[in-house]
Order: sequence, then C-alpha cells, then structure tokens
Amino acid sequence: MLPLRLGPPADRTLSVLAIGAHPDDIEIGAGGTLLSLAEGQPGLRVRYVVLTGSADRQLEARQAAAAFLPGAELTVTLLDLPEGRLPAAWAQAKDALEDVAGSCSPDVVLAPAPGDAHQDHRTIAEIVPTVFRDQLSLGYEIPKWDGDLGQPGMYLPLTAELARRKVELLHKCFPSQHGRDWWDDEVFLGLARLRGMECRAPYAEAFSCAKSMISLQPPPAAGRKKRGNQP
Repeated sequence: MLPLRLGPPADRTLSVLAIGAHPDDIEIGAGGTLLSLAEGQPGLRVRYVVLTGSADRQLEARQAAAAFLPGAELTVTLLDLPEGRLPAAWAQAKDALEDVAGSCSPDVVLAPAPGDAHQDHRTIAEIVPTVFRDQLSLGYEIPKWDGDLGQPGMYLPLTAELARRKVELLHKCFPSQHGRDWWDDEVFLGLARLRGMECRAPYAEAFSCAKSMISLQPPPAAGRKKRGNQP
C-alpha cells in the first residue's frame, strides 16, 4: 500500500470543501479526517456546505462544523432543499453547488460516495464530478441499513484517541439523532476499526476516488522565483 501525502500547495494553505446532504453526513463520513486536517494543517481553509435541514438541525450542523474544525478558517453554507427529495430537486442542488464552485476553488472535495443507496447522498455524488472537475474528490461512506458499503480505495488512518474523539463529538453535536437505532458507538467505531484493519491502522476512514492524476514533479518551493519576466 503506497501512502500519498495530502498537503498544502507550496504557495498557500490547503483548501477543503466538505459537502453533505444532511446535517451529520459530513461528520459521520469524514469527521476523523476533518479533525486530522484541523490538527495538522495550520491555516486550513474549509467551506462547509449542507443542502437540507430544519432550523434546529442546521444549528447542530453549524456547531458541529466548529467543533470538528477548531482553528480552521471556516465558511458555512446551510440550505433548506427538501430532505429526502433531492432527486426531484436536482436542478436546485446543481445550482447550489455551481454557486459554491463560483466562490471557491478547493484543493479537495469531501462528498458522499457514488454508490451510496440514500437518494439524497447519491444525488450529490452524481452532481459533484460535473461541477468540480479539477479537484481531488473523495467520496465518504455512511453506514446504514441498506447495506451499501463498498470497496474503498483510499484510507486515512486514525489513532484510537482520534476515532473516539470523533464519536464523542458526534454524540455531543447531534442530540437529535440519539434515539435512532443505528446511532451508537459500536456502529461508528466498528466501521472505523474494519477500515483500519484494511490499511493496517488502529482505525481509519475510507473513501472512493473515481479519478486522480499522478504527478512525478515536486511542487515548487515556497518563495522560489519563476523564470522569465515574472518576478
């Protein structure tokens, strides 16, 4: 297994776009990744977008974004498209993500995986590659009763401490979900432990990636002058 370093460009800080259909999607699928990036990337810039949610749920999402991304330069966009009906609101979802693309140019996009069985998640997964064509897009996974977990190709290892911190924050930030039969430590940590086993780590989050580009050239060193007439 070949490790690939996800780091900032030489001339600026890393920029991440995190997209969810519902409040809690991003944190369930990529909460450990967000915590890792916030800890390891000084000056991290994050655009956080959720397409559906009531006022109470949007408040949870806003608080969760701040909790999972401490110290990051954070911009939050919360929309109220019809929950459970995003396929019928495809044009509105597409317009919303086009608006986001017009206002930021992220290095990495975190969004639902293409094989997700939930109709709202799947709609976003279909739209993302049509809007963000030049970014690394990673599809996160969300466990559910549909049994739609696939075979991911990319992993971000997590320590036991970080995996448990993710679960603690899920409970703290999303009290509206506590009564659901799938919302418990065993589901979240069980999947993370399985993915960790697959990449020889204590825990991990896993992602799909439809397309990426191999570069054999190192990025230019910060402060290096360009050739020609440019200073």
